[in-house]
Amino acid sequence: MAARLGYELKTAAAARRRLALPAARLRGHGVLVSTPGVEVLIEGYPRSANSFTVAAFARAQHWPGSGGGRIAHHTHAPAHVLEAIRRRVPAIVLIRDPAEAVLEFVLVKPDLTVRQALRGYVRFYEPLLPHRDGFVVGPFEEVTTDLGRVILRLNERFGTSFRPFEHTAAHQQEVFDELEGYWSGQVDSPAELERFVGRPSEMREAWKAGLRARYGGDGLGGLRHEARRLFERFVNPESR
Repeated sequence: MAARLGYELKTAAAARRRLALPAARLRGHGVLVSTPGVEVLIEGYPRSANSFTVAAFARAQHWPGSGGGRIAHHTHAPAHVLEAIRRRVPAIVLIRDPAEAVLEFVLVKPDLTVRQALRGYVRFYEPLLPHRDGFVVGPFEEVTTDLGRVILRLNERFGTSFRPFEHTAAHQQEVFDELEGYWSGQVDSPAELERFVGRPSEMREAWKAGLRARYGGDGLGGLRHEARRLFERFVNPESR
């Protein structure tokens, strides 16, 4: 119950800059856009290729680790994106089909219900929709197959000159190996590694299949519809 309450409070406040950003600083997870030296922000709902995109972007620039403090990332709060817009920091907002992102998030946060995770998805993207012109959208399918094209859009939008990631099989595997190396030091078993690591996993897909009935359950229709509407509006601005 404590984890569920904490998540509800966090996502309810996530669009409020004066609450969400100090809370993120206290948690000490990720890098805030207010950090000196930050050049770009990459944010999204969890399980939307956040770690892959940050690592690949940093690798393309020849920056150390997850950007060496030059990339603001991993607060998973819309207020962080809004602060980047306010500061005129170039920003990429990642988005994934809600059914896939929500189910993976429930896998890594088993104390949460599907309803809560869906509500969190809506709470992340809804406050950002009116500000869509202030950032570049990075759909999951695109950043995981052609991140270079997303970086080129970022350069065009903001007048920057970031190097595109060359999305070859070899370069992609280097990023996967980096992510696996990180998570191998954070978890206690191979099964937990498959649950968390930001790369394709047959085991994780099988686990998600077992959760799909919950996602399609009665009483979630309104949230599913709103999450899907937001997804469509982000990836296709002309949709309604």
